[in-house]
Amino acid sequence: MLAGMIKLSRISDYGIVLMAFLAEQPPGSRHSAREIAEHTQLPLPVVSKILKTLTRKGLLHSLRGPHGGYSLARQPDRINVVDMVTALEGPIGLTECTLHPGQCMQEASCHVRKPWQQINHAVRSALARVTLAELASPGARQKSGSPEARHV
Repeated sequence: MLAGMIKLSRISDYGIVLMAFLAEQPPGSRHSAREIAEHTQLPLPVVSKILKTLTRKGLLHSLRGPHGGYSLARQPDRINVVDMVTALEGPIGLTECTLHPGQCMQEASCHVRKPWQQINHAVRSALARVTLAELASPGARQKSGSPEARHV
């Protein structure tokens, strides 16, 4: 285990995997929590919890009944990593002062606060540029011709 590593929670990691699975499916198709768990090889109780959260946060639609299931609420190219992580964990913040200004007693005299805010903004912006469509189809980013894609 790497100590001090900045990383996504397991819930966000699994949530993005679930969203990518749904993005790979034909538009408008619905899939049960059980089916999604089987295809992604993730535990059903965790999958169910994540799907319910993503539905409450407006990223998924849920329909009950024999022809029900979960589907994306928006097109995959209209959902980005920030949308998904924020839905599952709340606002993205690398330090306390980037999330909750005024909570730190050293804030007024802190020399690293502004640089951390710039770093947090850069990380958030980078995550906002990656769409679910790109995550579901990794080759799409490399084919897009974007400056980031040419350096991958």
